[in-house]
Amino acid sequence: ILTSVSYSLLFAAQRHVLTYMEDAVSQLLENREDISQYGIARFFTEYFNSVRQGTHILFREFSFVQATPHNRASFLRTFWRCFRTVGKNGGKYSSICCYLLTAQEYHCLLQLLCPDFPMELTEKAARIVLMDDAMDCLMSFSDFLFAFQIQFYYSEFLESVAAIYQDLLAGKNPNTVIVPTSSSGQHRQRQPPNDCSPLEGVEASLFYQCLESLCDRSKYSCPPSALVKEILSSVQRMTFYGFLMALAKDQGINRALGALPDKGDLFLDPAMDQELEKLVAQVSGLSVSGPASSSADTANMPVRNSPRINSPWKPLHHRRKMDAESEGSNEETDSSEN
Repeated sequence: ILTSVSYSLLFAAQRHVLTYMEDAVSQLLENREDISQYGIARFFTEYFNSVRQGTHILFREFSFVQATPHNRASFLRTFWRCFRTVGKNGGKYSSICCYLLTAQEYHCLLQLLCPDFPMELTEKAARIVLMDDAMDCLMSFSDFLFAFQIQFYYSEFLESVAAIYQDLLAGKNPNTVIVPTSSSGQHRQRQPPNDCSPLEGVEASLFYQCLESLCDRSKYSCPPSALVKEILSSVQRMTFYGFLMALAKDQGINRALGALPDKGDLFLDPAMDQELEKLVAQVSGLSVSGPASSSADTANMPVRNSPRINSPWKPLHHRRKMDAESEGSNEETDSSEN
């Protein structure tokens, strides 16, 4: 079993083997009744193939989605591929697109992929775009996506940056700042200051020295220090949200992270476009023939095989529960599925 998945595992997550092995075993035990008909070897092969392809994070709990850098990058890529047409200005699918959405609406999209995704992270990403504007203001998909990428992928790093920034504003020694050690979305010790005036901010060179030291000692993902230096060396003073916005707009950081395409190619995905065209053609064919056909004709319609996307084994558990309920079972849905 281990031999059959070793190359996929090493390619996808060399530094987090134990995390995926533990999750795979947990999935195996939870879905053992469904998996028994396929075999354990096939399960492990498909599980680690899904890790390599980045589909293993679909519909999983937030604690797993943010557990590793590979998981975070996979979630970002999946969010982009699923909802890029939301922000597509013109083109074949423009008639069904909404160009601008609120933070709450973007959060609803995130919850379609991760049901317990915390609103706090969505609001932090929106605040990078909106600064001090009302949180119900509209944002373009590209603006939100690149801000969300920085906030989600570098969440722990940004928590420490906020603490350092506050200490610099107060004239304290930033070396006393403690690097966060808890999971993403749980840091509430310090709140980042509001950037209310262009005169506010800290000395950029001193800010960089502190961030360079932070990157050296942090065990979490940090942006490349050379790119951070490039951002801060171009100005004399920098505000907290000005720094976050600069990170979000920097294409060098985007390329280093590797989850999203460049901004100019954000709405280009030929492989997904082909799948969408197939689905649109199928739906169009059904809608045209449906009203004019009798029930007998409908029953005799040829079956169209829709393309299937490889997904993790987690949803099998939920499908099994749904099947049991449809057969008259009295089993109640647990709180995690409400």
